[in-house]
Amino acid sequence: MNLTTDFFQGHAGWRWSLPQGDSVFVAEQGAHVLSWQTGGRERLYLSPHAACDGTTAIRGGIPVCFPQFNQRGALPKHGFARNMAWRLLNEQSLRPEKVFELSDSAQTQALWPFPFKAQLMVSLGAQSLKIQLTVHNLGQQTLGFTGALHTYFAVNHIDQVSLHGQANRAEWNAVDDTHHQCTGQLTFKTEFDRVYDVATENQPTWVLHDGNEQLHISQSDSWGQSVVWNPGAEKCSQINDMPADGHLHMLCVEAARVTSSIQVPPSQQWEAWQQLTVSTPC
Repeated sequence: MNLTTDFFQGHAGWRWSLPQGDSVFVAEQGAHVLSWQTGGRERLYLSPHAACDGTTAIRGGIPVCFPQFNQRGALPKHGFARNMAWRLLNEQSLRPEKVFELSDSAQTQALWPFPFKAQLMVSLGAQSLKIQLTVHNLGQQTLGFTGALHTYFAVNHIDQVSLHGQANRAEWNAVDDTHHQCTGQLTFKTEFDRVYDVATENQPTWVLHDGNEQLHISQSDSWGQSVVWNPGAEKCSQINDMPADGHLHMLCVEAARVTSSIQVPPSQQWEAWQQLTVSTPC
């Protein structure tokens, strides 16, 4: 498998591909997966207005939200990991999996005074992509954090998309702060922002239907929750780094921990993954 340094929409990073044409691009900033191409099309949404200054959060792709989800704490929104440069671990990246690392530094300690090491493994397969986040606690006290793999999927048109899975699981509608049970079939006609306590014993967790294709979205038990988000027309018009019609061509389905913290004892580690697999019905 080839690995080259490259640029994608102005972002420096690494690209590799399979003989049949599947490819992935990971930016140095945030170890942020910006592109995943399989079956002749791009599967991730990257806003054409996304920032490209090396430090501002990039809108789209698969951001690593760590060590905080959204604004549920004192840190910058979605934490600091997505805004910092990660390094490629060459010695661990000789196989199809590539591993990227962010360690604590004076910059992170000023925001979050804990010693840690975060590693992101990106595994490209035929019509599949797996992202695994591992957090090592290098300190003497228990590490507590929230986070997500905030995956933006590219869709043809949001009005023609449906998402299936998690029937009867707990659902928190963050738009109007109400609690329900998931119907098991979701459609997107307006702003949509919901958190699900997911059941992963029957993989996959979700199936995204877009035209005649299905995208299977599974995740490890260690996340515990999923977030499904589309800003809708009104909110999208208020997001500076999104085009006015951006909401029509994206849907976020995130592997996440939102409402309770992940606890990692001293000298221990935590790992969690999200896997994406494309299938075309016969």
